Amino acid sequence: MKVCVFGAGAIGGLMGVRLSLAGADVSLIARGPHLAAIKEKGLTLLTEGRTLVARPFATNDAREAGPQDFVIIAVKASGLRPVADAIPPLLGPSTAIVAAINGVPWWYFYKHGGEYDGMRLKSLDPDGTLWEKLPPERVIACVVYPAAEIAEPGVIQHTYSNRFDLGEPDGSKSDRIAAFAQMMIKAGFRCPIRPRIRESLWVKLWGNLAFNPISALTTATLDIVTTDPATRTIARTMMVEAETVANKLGITFPLDVDARIAGAAEVGAHKVSMLVDLERGRPMEIDALLGVVVELAQMTGMATPTCETVLGLLQQRARLAGCY
Repeated sequence: MKVCVFGAGAIGGLMGVRLSLAGADVSLIARGPHLAAIKEKGLTLLTEGRTLVARPFATNDAREAGPQDFVIIAVKASGLRPVADAIPPLLGPSTAIVAAINGVPWWYFYKHGGEYDGMRLKSLDPDGTLWEKLPPERVIACVVYPAAEIAEPGVIQHTYSNRFDLGEPDGSKSDRIAAFAQMMIKAGFRCPIRPRIRESLWVKLWGNLAFNPISALTTATLDIVTTDPATRTIARTMMVEAETVANKLGITFPLDVDARIAGAAEVGAHKVSMLVDLERGRPMEIDALLGVVVELAQMTGMATPTCETVLGLLQQRARLAGCY
């Protein structure tokens, strides 16, 4: 199987190393010092007390990799539109796109069914570029649970979890998703195929849409956001508002809001990705994690005043920091 990881950073690097060592024909699309280090010494993964090194083909030009069986897109949601034009050279007639991206995705309403079937989300894809360049019919959804970071150029530190949930937008168990899941399992990942993948997307988003913005606004780590009475109340209110939107779209959560908050609190003094991006002056995933929730609320006629207030504050904070 030919597999290209577009965005071989923390999560993409984790997947790329393990898939390569499991026998997949892997290409990595990376850039800068990280790419230079990979070309010179290979890509190193520090995981579970072990050091794994893979030496897949690496480049910053997708045209050098050519058409693939699977393209794993592992860039930040905020970075997807800027690279959309670079991905089509990787797409052959039957190439599947594995969208390993946080938040609500551009393809969300493809094969959704009901009154919103085929709707496009303006907050994510205002001019239709993603829908055109990355056609939803190619997409396999992928919900990412592992935590990892680039410890230094060419080195990925994997902290916890080896689970990636997969799903076809129409809920089917296609040959392509079965093949990709088996390849991931061979590489050492847990990779269940979910017939209702949008529910998995929402369960992860449910915390991220509140904890990430509050952390970015306050600089508090996850343990504080989830236990301090003031920030916990704000987070809970945002999550309850978002739940009404999700319910309107046919989503049922498998746990209640307090259990979801308690689960996040158990992670401890974790610095969430949006705060890290703010501190490093990088674009923040505002639209995919919160802006789109407000858009969905307006679409479905649901009230989300707290989400809207926090979104406004977050957008202003990001603009002042040059991160939006």
